[in-house]
Amino acid sequence: MVICGFLALDKPAGPSSHSCVALIRRAYGLKRVGHGGTLDPAVTGVLPIALGPATRLLPYLPGEKGYSATVQLGVRTSTDDLQGTVLSRHDLPAALHASDLEAALESFRGPIQQRPPAVSAVHVDGQRAYSLARQGRPPVLAPRPVTVHQLQLRRWDPETGQLDLEIFCSAGTYIRSLARDLGRFSAVAPPSPVSVARVPWASPSASASAWRR
Repeated sequence: MVICGFLALDKPAGPSSHSCVALIRRAYGLKRVGHGGTLDPAVTGVLPIALGPATRLLPYLPGEKGYSATVQLGVRTSTDDLQGTVLSRHDLPAALHASDLEAALESFRGPIQQRPPAVSAVHVDGQRAYSLARQGRPPVLAPRPVTVHQLQLRRWDPETGQLDLEIFCSAGTYIRSLARDLGRFSAVAPPSPVSVARVPWASPSASASAWRR
């Protein structure tokens, strides 16, 4: 029997996208297994998995994803998320309002140039960026074009310095970079890491209309 098709894997926090593929490859006894897009180990949510001959369809999948993310302001880490080493902590402005955050977020809507995190799967001279970072040689990656179709502020808690965002974006967009740059670009706070990120859906099983509400 030929196994061919797609799985919508609800990836837990912890394993990498590559390790999820390896688990499914062993479970089904298949050599040809692939995934659509890459989720950071700390990110949970839908990871499309192709089985058998269906792997040939992966290049044709739309790359847009929807994210729900919690950003922690006032902290800078080595990986741009809370799994990394804390490099510094900063006090937030005393009067930081949701309107200030909305004004800052406006600069990240639409086509933007975004620099991927140094700890990422981007290739640098034949090596992954995260591999160089682990060797003590974190690369400074060049910005690349991405599109943030929607970016909505769902909650702001001035007591904890946390804000909840919903994002609908193109392939290649790093939510960690968005969180980092939110503080760096504006005067609201220092570079900040993503605390929690989840992908409620990813192509090909859903449409962007679900986020336009």
